[in-house]
Amino acid sequence: MTKVTIKTDCKNSPKKEFLKDLNVAFATGDADFIIKNVSDDIQWSIYGDKEINGKEAFSKEINIMKDYVADEVIVHSIVTHGTEAALDGEMKMGGKSYAFCDMYVFTSAGSNTIKKMRSYVISIN
Repeated sequence: MTKVTIKTDCKNSPKKEFLKDLNVAFATGDADFIIKNVSDDIQWSIYGDKEINGKEAFSKEINIMKDYVADEVIVHSIVTHGTEAALDGEMKMGGKSYAFCDMYVFTSAGSNTIKKMRSYVISIN
């Protein structure tokens, strides 16, 4: 079971709460939750690794990743404004630790549908 630590307050922000849930879904392998919250023309840049374009390619990648469940995820901060947001934290998986930051662009300020993601991940151990 994945240990989840959230070091930021999400209570008064539905967008922050959604991003917390999205990152827990990544950590626990909940591919369905992730896939249903992206646009058909999703663009995902994982810097230093790959570019993923379109929901079909995104779904394939997420379904591969779902088998890699994290031992622990720590969310340090979530910042949202209008159509953009950012979240940073740490993830521990298989004896390794990673720091990450994800930048999000939503289809509109009131939507939870993600149209762009930029991910930065570095090994910290």
